[in-house]
Amino acid sequence: KAPIQALADRISAVFVPVVIALSVLTFIGWLAVGHAEFTRAMINAIAVLIIACPCALGLATPTAIIVGMGRGASQGILFRNVESLERASTLGMIVFDKTGTLTSGTPRVTDVTGYDGRTETDILSVAGSIESRSDHPIARAISAHAAHLPIRREVTEFLALSGLGLEATIDGTAYLAGSASLMEERGVALSDAAREDALALSREGKSIVFVAESNRASADTSTQAQRPTEFRLIGLVGVADTIHESSIEAVRMLQQNGLETVMLSGDNELTARAIAHTAGITHVEAAMTPQKKAEFIRSVQERGVRVGMAGDGINDAPALAQADVGIAMGTGTDVAVETADLTLMRHDLRAVVTALALSKATVGVIRQNLFWAFIYNVIGIPLAALGILNPVIAAGAMAMSSVSVVTNSLRLKNRRLV
Repeated sequence: KAPIQALADRISAVFVPVVIALSVLTFIGWLAVGHAEFTRAMINAIAVLIIACPCALGLATPTAIIVGMGRGASQGILFRNVESLERASTLGMIVFDKTGTLTSGTPRVTDVTGYDGRTETDILSVAGSIESRSDHPIARAISAHAAHLPIRREVTEFLALSGLGLEATIDGTAYLAGSASLMEERGVALSDAAREDALALSREGKSIVFVAESNRASADTSTQAQRPTEFRLIGLVGVADTIHESSIEAVRMLQQNGLETVMLSGDNELTARAIAHTAGITHVEAAMTPQKKAEFIRSVQERGVRVGMAGDGINDAPALAQADVGIAMGTGTDVAVETADLTLMRHDLRAVVTALALSKATVGVIRQNLFWAFIYNVIGIPLAALGILNPVIAAGAMAMSSVSVVTNSLRLKNRRLV
């Protein structure tokens, strides 16, 4: 049941015994005045019961929900449950992941730079081998770019560092491939040349994967004490991921509807801001780990704002779970889809706008249905009690209340949403 259905249930719990009491009072009242026979008093009492039959009250919510969720499914918008459909109508902020959500999710390698005497082939050989073990869009791009190399090196140990990058052992040597935050956490020194190269790529809106090497291998990457502690930077890879064609329009439409838009990204601030600027988003949080994304959403919720989170990757799962409404791209990972409350079957963020509009329209129709369900009773019960409505007319009015509720719900099928 939708949360709004609880209101109808609470009213019904009081409404039914009150109507029965009114029917009994109508019967007693008509007998008491002395101007009516038993049959007339009974007919009026029965008319009160019939006109007040709460069929429309029971149909008000489920009919609108069925039509609303069906309309969404026909447009590739799948709500996990009724609660998520209703909550989507109350959101005040939409938070977007960058890679694979605002962007197309099909990045390509544009730059490969080696340091410490390493060639482009050396860097691609290491990075391609490591990234082949990951499903992240940037990892897939690097792996695909390195696929033409005649030698793919065997990865014997592998560890995904959530929101930071990867650690692996190749031919007895440990490597890191990841963000600047990972390099900083592991104490990898970046040369002036590397910083300048990274800065130039970031200004172009490109994501950067640093590659570092250790001379000492890790016997077990799952044990902190045995991890290598000394790494040196040997190269970096620049990856460009263009913004998805639907993102700019979707962000603009959400802002026009009064929603605040925010972008969270694991990339450095320059890269994140370049993409956000193109999308039309001014509030950017960069260098965000999965835990930090969830914490950001929690901090916004503590201010009383309901938050929707749109993402597509494993790293987005904690934030999707924390959000009031998690929105997953159907083209994303299974973990994201399973965690989310709402799944978009195509990569088109304009569907987020449609989903929110559909949610508001459905909740609006439910409220209209509840109004029509009650207005018949408010008008009809006094008329029936006064003897103006006989049971036949009351039965017709009661049926019409149900018909009006169902008809009003069916309007959602063809209603213009955006």
